Amino acid sequence: MTSTDTRDVIRVGSRKSELALKQTKYVIECLKEYHPTKEFQIITMSTKGDKILDKSLPKIGEKSLFTEELELALESGRVDFVVHSLKDLPTSLPEGMALGAILKREDPRDAVVMSKKYKNKTLSTLPEGSVIGTSSLRRSAQLARNMPHLKVENIRGNLNTRLRKLDDENGPFAAIILAAAGLKRMNWENRISQLLEPEEALYAVGQGALGVECRETDWKILSLLEPLYDVETTLRCVCERSFLKTLGGGCSAPVAVSSTLKNKILTVTGAVWSLDGQKFIKDTSKSKLYIPDDDGEPPKKCPYREPQLYCSVAPGKVSNISLLGAEQLGKDLGKNLIEKNALDVMAEARNEILNSK
Repeated sequence: MTSTDTRDVIRVGSRKSELALKQTKYVIECLKEYHPTKEFQIITMSTKGDKILDKSLPKIGEKSLFTEELELALESGRVDFVVHSLKDLPTSLPEGMALGAILKREDPRDAVVMSKKYKNKTLSTLPEGSVIGTSSLRRSAQLARNMPHLKVENIRGNLNTRLRKLDDENGPFAAIILAAAGLKRMNWENRISQLLEPEEALYAVGQGALGVECRETDWKILSLLEPLYDVETTLRCVCERSFLKTLGGGCSAPVAVSSTLKNKILTVTGAVWSLDGQKFIKDTSKSKLYIPDDDGEPPKKCPYREPQLYCSVAPGKVSNISLLGAEQLGKDLGKNLIEKNALDVMAEARNEILNSK
């Protein structure tokens, strides 16, 4: 770089997995369309969730399993922003951190990948006792309730590792369940045997969306990221995150959602289960949002005060009024489930996990 070159180098944090790097590179490509003179440098690191593969996520018993190391690098200034799968991010970020952008959502549904032996089957037509691999309590609880003829076993590792375990002819798995978004981003859509509709399996909060985390008052980076905001995805995900935050959920209990935004009406369905799927509480709420036709009002960016955050999401180009409505809808849905004893079901699930360690 010559002394007359005014380009800045933006340092981007990412996990080392192939999918994480692909997602990070995608965000950088999007940014280059708006900032063609900027240079971006990817800095990779492994997280605790990447390193501990012999335990299910809830049994590790810690928050931020896939984000802590990246957030420490962000806090120290080693990186300027971090790209995450939004479903991996807690609903409350560390002090001083914010989601500076949420990109347009990929397919949020769960996908079934069958072994070659059962390539023409669906979950409902698999033989009794067939083993399904998943590391998600949310998926295993719904399978236990809806597909009691199947057996669920934990499977960990990145996408490549889990697919390799499925393809092992001597392995136990008839099928595994993964997020459709990851398979599609890896261009492995041909591996999808079945997509599970929300009526069959609700998905994880934020699933299918990419979130970009940065320092809350880093105005330069917040401004850089602002064009990436997708209004519909942001409003849906703020609502979903608000629902989960109200329940106090995470990896330690089976909690799931689905949401839609049509004609400015935001609809969200949320549910909690016992680990065996037998106890089940579900509800749906909807609200009409005020969404300006010009995609939102610019947020106030006074350098003397921090921006308003909505479940740790900075407003970007999205209307503050719309975000407030989405956040309130998620909170109301959470309260509705709490009134139906959702917290008792979740506490029972957590106790079962603790006692199984």
